[in-house]
Amino acid sequence: MARNPGTTGLIMEEPLLWEKGKKGRLGMSIPESDVPEVAADAALTGAGPDFPDLSEVDVVRHYTRLSQWNFGVDTGMYPLGSCTMKYNPKINETFAATPALAAAHPMLADEYVQGNLQIMYELQNYLGAITGLPGVTLQPAAGAHGELTGMLIFAAYHASRDSKRNKILIPDTAHGTNPASAALCGYKPVPLKSGFNGILTVKSVVDAMDEETAGIMITNPNTLGLFETNIREIAEAVHAKGGLVYGDGANMNAVMGVINAAKCGIDVMHLNLHKTFSTPHGGGGPGAGPVCVTKELEQFLPVPRAVKVGDRYKLEYNCPQSVGKVHSFHGNFSVLMRAYSYIRTMGAENLKKASHLAVLNAAYIKEQLKGTLKLAYNRPCMHECVFSDEWQQEYKITTLDIAKRLIDYGYHPPTIYFPLVVHGAIMIEPTETECKDDIDQFIEAVKTVVEEGKTDPDNLRKAPVNAKLRRLDETQAARRPCLCG
Repeated sequence: MARNPGTTGLIMEEPLLWEKGKKGRLGMSIPESDVPEVAADAALTGAGPDFPDLSEVDVVRHYTRLSQWNFGVDTGMYPLGSCTMKYNPKINETFAATPALAAAHPMLADEYVQGNLQIMYELQNYLGAITGLPGVTLQPAAGAHGELTGMLIFAAYHASRDSKRNKILIPDTAHGTNPASAALCGYKPVPLKSGFNGILTVKSVVDAMDEETAGIMITNPNTLGLFETNIREIAEAVHAKGGLVYGDGANMNAVMGVINAAKCGIDVMHLNLHKTFSTPHGGGGPGAGPVCVTKELEQFLPVPRAVKVGDRYKLEYNCPQSVGKVHSFHGNFSVLMRAYSYIRTMGAENLKKASHLAVLNAAYIKEQLKGTLKLAYNRPCMHECVFSDEWQQEYKITTLDIAKRLIDYGYHPPTIYFPLVVHGAIMIEPTETECKDDIDQFIEAVKTVVEEGKTDPDNLRKAPVNAKLRRLDETQAARRPCLCG
């Protein structure tokens, strides 16, 4: 397909609903009340917003227009680096919405939710098999929540050994939430600078690790899209000083079925089910960040956990060393259900193949664009590749200009200006769900935009020109946001 998916066609507009509404319009027929009206006490109810009166067609068209203004993985390629915004099979949505499972009340006794508990128990086992870490909790509600849970487990482990630790090592290529998760548990984040080739050196860890350090939080593959090839030696150095190794599994989509985290020396690891295991990511919807641990650390996992006794399932609360609850009831069960469905429908071989294809797609983009954009690290990448705007500085074109212009070509921009270790970073993750034709189309769009930066830089700096809104003052929006609706 020679044409790009972007268009200058119909862009539907509408006034604010408060301007559009007219008194007396109705969207439904309501029986007349047979209860006398009573004036509400304004002091109790407050003034509140004066909601507009709208007809059914007003409401339907409003939400239809909103959906047309939105962009998501069902619209087109979503190449956000370090986020794994992949297309998810709709069959998993169907399974997650199964009424007998989705409508089960969270306070029902175990005997009435045997199916739900069986799914939780089996999902724990699947995630344990995928990571090589047998102890699993499904409670954490997202990746950062999983990190926090992992740090609570670190603290509980060291407390059980009467070992006072107050620091955590965090590489500059780790995910941005790692320092905050550690700090919330009372640990001081100690930054580690990556080596010249984008990965951690063993020496930097050995030099920083001491008896006051609880361990290290390491993202592997890291945010440069590179595999930390020194991971075993790093783990040995941390363990030699009595510390633990935390593996940030947000980038698991590159290595599921390929690596065994336990054999890498990792003690605690979270997984983003809403990235790797089939839940639509973003838009403020629910996530899930299960945490997997070694057998030794299983006693510290949050309660309750699903266990099997004979041929029955139950939630186990009797764990004296547990860090306690980190989520109510069964966790974000619909997200767990999607992950369970994804794993069962894919099977071990296809999970591994998904990782292979994710890496292949990223490597293909890296090779095709490395003559167009400056490649930050010219070495084999995993699921994502990172470029910079260094070659565009001659024309006073920035990463932001390139990202904004890609909107005109029908693409959601890649991640920009992250990771911070690369100046003007452009971080691209195609995932395994994009075919070669679509990737080639994206590559051509990037090349065209970069060429525009040389021939017509002034126009590029005005981009986007075809979008519903033009370039916004992002600094002003951050400092003085308009929150009036």
